[in-house]
Amino acid sequence: MKQVMVIGAGPAGLFAAIHAARTEAKVKILEKKDRPARKLLITGKGRCNLTNQADVQELIENIPGNGEFLYSAFYRFTNYQLVEFFNSLGVRTKIERGGRVFPESDKAVEVVDALVKHVKNSGIEIICNAQVDEIIAGNGQVKGVRLKDKEILLCDSLILATGGMSYPATGSTGDGYRMVQELGHTIISPKPSLVPLAAKESWVKELQGLSLKNVAIKILYKERKVLYEDFGEMLFTHFGVSGPIIISSSRHLLDMFYSDGKLREVNDDVKLFIDLKPALTPEKLDDRVQRDFLKYTNKQFKNALVDLLPNKLIPVIIALSGIKPDKMINQITKPERTNLVQILKKLEIIIKGFRPIEEAIVTAGGVKTDEINPSTMESKLINGLFFAGEIIDVDGYTGGYNLQIAFSTGYLAGISCGQEDGTRCKKD
Repeated sequence: MKQVMVIGAGPAGLFAAIHAARTEAKVKILEKKDRPARKLLITGKGRCNLTNQADVQELIENIPGNGEFLYSAFYRFTNYQLVEFFNSLGVRTKIERGGRVFPESDKAVEVVDALVKHVKNSGIEIICNAQVDEIIAGNGQVKGVRLKDKEILLCDSLILATGGMSYPATGSTGDGYRMVQELGHTIISPKPSLVPLAAKESWVKELQGLSLKNVAIKILYKERKVLYEDFGEMLFTHFGVSGPIIISSSRHLLDMFYSDGKLREVNDDVKLFIDLKPALTPEKLDDRVQRDFLKYTNKQFKNALVDLLPNKLIPVIIALSGIKPDKMINQITKPERTNLVQILKKLEIIIKGFRPIEEAIVTAGGVKTDEINPSTMESKLINGLFFAGEIIDVDGYTGGYNLQIAFSTGYLAGISCGQEDGTRCKKD
C-alpha cells in the first residue's frame, strides 16, 4: 500500500489527505500546531466563505496571482462539487452578495468539525505538534521527512500544504518555502495580499474602531490614474484603514507598493478618497446640509452634524473643514459650506504602505508555478512531491476564491499522489 504523507492540516492539507485516502493509499497528516485547521476557523470573520458560485472563467479572473495555472484544478474539482461535498457531510450552504458561499450556520467551526471528522472516518491519522524540519529526497525522489526532534518518517509521496506567511499564530510561518528551496525549488518572494493599509494622516487614530457602511472609495495614483474603486464597508484603525473594501483594494496596489518582494517608497502619490454620501450628488448633499443647518440654525457648528455623521467622525470633519467648532450655524458662509460638502464627498487619506504580511489574509508569492505540473500539482523537480494551497504562487481576491484554490489544488494533489498508474482512484 502506498504511503502518503501530508504536511499541514489546513483546508488544502485536509482535503488532499481525504482524496489521497480514496486511492487506497495509507495517509498520515503532520500538523505543527496542537489542532488542525486553525486558520480556517477565522476565515470570513469566523463565518468561513467556502467558495464563490462563479463559473470557472470568472474564478480565474478573480485570481490575479497566476490564475491561469488553476484551470485544471478548477475543472477537475469545481465549486459546485465543493458545495455538494460539504452538503454530503451535513454542512448546508447559502449564497450571499457577490456569489459568496457560506455555511447556513455562519460558523466556520461547523466546517472544520465536518472536515476533521471525515478525515478520521477515512482512516487518516492526524499527528499534531509534529513540526517537520526537512524533506528527505534522493535521486530526484521523495523519501520522507525529518521532524524537529530528529525523528525520520518515510513515505512514497508527500503533499506540502504548509500555507504562506499570513497569520503565523495559526501555523503559517513560511516553513515550507525553506524546505523546498533546499530541494532546488524557486520561491517567488512572499508579499502580503488582502491586507489593511497604513495611512499618513494622524487623525485616523481618532477614528479607531469606527466602521462605515455603504461608502464609496476610489484610490488614485498622482490624483490621475484610478487604481481601484469599490462600494461597501470599511473600518478605521489605529494605523489606517481596513474592512472588506480596503482589504480587496490592497491586491490591486501590490505592484505599486512592492518591487522584488520589498516594500518601496511611493511618496504621497497614492491617495484614498472616501465618499461618505455616495447616494447623493454634491448638489443634493448641499441641499441636505442646508436643511440641517436650517434645523440647527441657532446652534454651534459642532452640534449641527449629528444627523449627518457618526459622532466619532464629527470632530475630524470639523477640523478638516477649517470652520471653527463654536461658530454659529447662521454665520457659516456659502464657501465654507461648499468646502464641507466637498470633504464629505471626497475625504482624502494618503496611503503610505501595507501592514505586515503577518496581518494579511493571504500571501502572494510562493513556489514558482512553472515548477509544478498544473494537471497533478506534482513538482517537476522532485518525483512524489506535491503542492496544495497557499504555498503555491497563486492568490485571489476576497469572495471565496482563495479557499476554492485550497480545496481544488488539495483535491488534485490528493488524487494524483495516491495513484500508482492513474487508474486506482475510486469514484468520488
